[in-house]
Amino acid sequence: MPPKRITIRDHTAEANLFARRTVIALFIIALMMFAVLSNLYYLQVTRFEDYQTRSNGNRIKVLPVAPNRGLIYDRNGVLLAENRPIFSLRIIPEEVDDLAATLTYLKTLLDLEQSEIDDFYKEYKRQRRFKPVTLRNRLTEKEVALVSAHQHMHPGVSVDARLTRYYPFADALTHMLGYVAKINKKDLNKLQEAELEANYAATYDIGKRGVEKYHEQLLHGHVGYQEVEVNNQGRIIRTLQFQPPTPGQDIVLNIDIKLQQVVREALEGKRGAVVVLDPRDGGVLSLYSNPSYDPNLFVHGISSKNYNHLLQSKDRPLINRATQGQYPPASTVKPHLALLGLEESVIKPDTRLFDNGRFKIKNVEHQWRDWKPWGHGWVDVTSSIEQSCDVFFYDLSYKLGIDRINGSMVEFGFGQYTGLDLYEESSANMPSRGWKRARFNQPWYIGDTISVGIGQSYWTATPIQLASSIATLVNRGERYVPQLLRGFSFEGDVRLAEPKTLAPIEVKNPENWDIVLDAMYGVVNREKGTARRAFKNTNYISAGKTGTAQVFSIGKDEEYDEETVADHLKDNAMYVGYAPYDSPEIVVVVALENAGGGSSQAAPIARTIFDYYFKDRPTLISQTVELNGALPEAAHSHQEQARHVTE
Repeated sequence: MPPKRITIRDHTAEANLFARRTVIALFIIALMMFAVLSNLYYLQVTRFEDYQTRSNGNRIKVLPVAPNRGLIYDRNGVLLAENRPIFSLRIIPEEVDDLAATLTYLKTLLDLEQSEIDDFYKEYKRQRRFKPVTLRNRLTEKEVALVSAHQHMHPGVSVDARLTRYYPFADALTHMLGYVAKINKKDLNKLQEAELEANYAATYDIGKRGVEKYHEQLLHGHVGYQEVEVNNQGRIIRTLQFQPPTPGQDIVLNIDIKLQQVVREALEGKRGAVVVLDPRDGGVLSLYSNPSYDPNLFVHGISSKNYNHLLQSKDRPLINRATQGQYPPASTVKPHLALLGLEESVIKPDTRLFDNGRFKIKNVEHQWRDWKPWGHGWVDVTSSIEQSCDVFFYDLSYKLGIDRINGSMVEFGFGQYTGLDLYEESSANMPSRGWKRARFNQPWYIGDTISVGIGQSYWTATPIQLASSIATLVNRGERYVPQLLRGFSFEGDVRLAEPKTLAPIEVKNPENWDIVLDAMYGVVNREKGTARRAFKNTNYISAGKTGTAQVFSIGKDEEYDEETVADHLKDNAMYVGYAPYDSPEIVVVVALENAGGGSSQAAPIARTIFDYYFKDRPTLISQTVELNGALPEAAHSHQEQARHVTE
C-alpha cells in the first residue's frame, strides 16, 4: 500500500480567509454599533420631548382644584345661598402606630357608631396606607374642638375642612332656589355630552333643581390645578406649580326675601302657591309653593327615610305648584275673554244680558248654572266682571267659539312656557279642537266651549302663567318674560341684566284695555265687587279678579255643599290682582287647593301681600267713605269722575 501524501498548508490562503472573516465581523459589529447609536440618537434627541413628558408623567401629577361656588343674593343684598365649611375627621393609617387602639379611643371620644368604624375599614382596605381615609363627615363644632384638643396625642388623625352649600332660609326658598347635591352618573353623562367633564374634575356637587340648576354654568366657576412631584409610590414630595381656580359668578335675584317670608307665613297650613311679579320688567319678587321642605337635607345626601317621607306625602311637597301646578283658571280669565269679545265686536261696552241663574242653548236640554242660583239680573261687560257673572261669559264664549278663544289666549301665554329661568315648569293646557282629537280622539262640542268661558273644562294654567298674563293686561299688551335673575354681583356692585321682552299684543281699539281694567278695579272697589270685603280700608288702590274652580262636576239636580264634600273635592280658590291701580308696581296671583271660595280664601292672602308691600306708603284714600263719595282723580285718571269707592 503506497504511503499517504502529506498536504502542505497554504498559509497565504489561510491568512487571506482570516482577513476576510475579520473584515466581515468588523462590518457586522460596526453595523450593529450604528444601529445602537442611531436608536440612541432617536431616543435622546428625536423623541426627547415625548419621553421627557412620559417621565414627568411618572414624576409629576396634575391635581384639579375645585372652584368656590358663586353666592346668591336677593334684590336687597341679603344672602340666600352661601358656602360654609364642613369638617371631616380623617386618618392617615401609615402615621398611626396602633390603628385599632386609635379607633377605639375616637369611638369613645366622639360616640361613633359601629357602622362608621366598619365603613372606615372598608375604605381603608381600598386605599394606600399613606392616603387619608374619612372616619366621620360633618363634625359639629364641639367634636372639632374635642379632636383638636387631643390631636397631639394621636399622630395621623386630622380634621379636614371644605366648603359646601348652605341655605339659611331653608324651606322658604326651596322650589325657587333649588339645591345642589352630589354628582351622580346621570350628571356625569350630561357633562360628557356637553364636553364639560374636565371642569368638574374636583367638584363634589352640582345644581339639581331651581336656580342652582338653571344657572349652573354661571355659579360653578372654572377648575384650577396644582402640579406636584411624587415618588414611585405616589406620595406627594412637593408642589411645583399652583393655578388657582376661578370662583363662580355671584348672582342677584329679583326675589325680596322679606316679602317671600310674608308669603310663606300667609300660606302656613295651606296647599297652594303665590307668585308676585313686577309688571314693569317681569322681575319675580316672590315665588312660593306650599308645602315645602328643607333643601339642606339634599346637600349632604338625604336619608332614604326622609326622602320616602317627601315622596309619599299626599301633600306632594316636591312639586313646585307655582310653576308646575295645573289649575283651572276659573273666573280669573274673564277679563281676558271680555277683551277678546270687545275686540271681535261680539259684545260692546253697553251690551246687556239678563242673568236668571241659568244659561240654555236652543234645542239643547242641558242648562249651565251660574254660581249665584238666582242670577245677577241685568249685567254688562263691566258688571259681569265685577260680580263674576257666569251666564254672561257662557253666552260670550258660545258666540266667540273655541278657535278664537284659543288663538287669543295662546297670545297671552296660556298653554305655553313662560320662559321663566327654571327648568321645573309646566305649559299646562289651552284646549283646542286639534288637542281634543289628539288626546281623546273625540270632536269638540259646544258644551266644551261654554265651560271654557268660565275658565273650566279642559283649560288649565299655572300660577306663573296667570301672573304673566295679568302683567300683560296691566301693561296694555306689552309683554315681559318673568325672570328670577336680576343681575350679577361684582365686589358689592350689581350689574343689572336686561329684561326679556316678547312681541306685544296688538288691539284694534286701545280703549278696550281701559274697559277691562276698570272692571277689575270694580271687583275690589265697587259695591257689588266680589273682592270688596277683602280689600276694605287699604292705603292703596288695587284691582283684581276672584276665581273659584270646581274640581269635580255637579249633576243637574245636585247642590254643592262645602260642609259635607270631601276635602280633596273642595273648590280651588284663586285670586289675581295688581296695585297701584293707575301705575301698577306688583301683580299678585294666589292659588289655593281645595280651600273654598276665591273671594273668601285667596283674596285675603293677596291683601296681606299688598299690605306688606305698601306698608310704608302714605295713605291714599280711606275706603270707608259714603257710596257716592268721589274717588280722587289720581286713582283713575283715564276714567270719568263718576267712578266711586264702595264699602
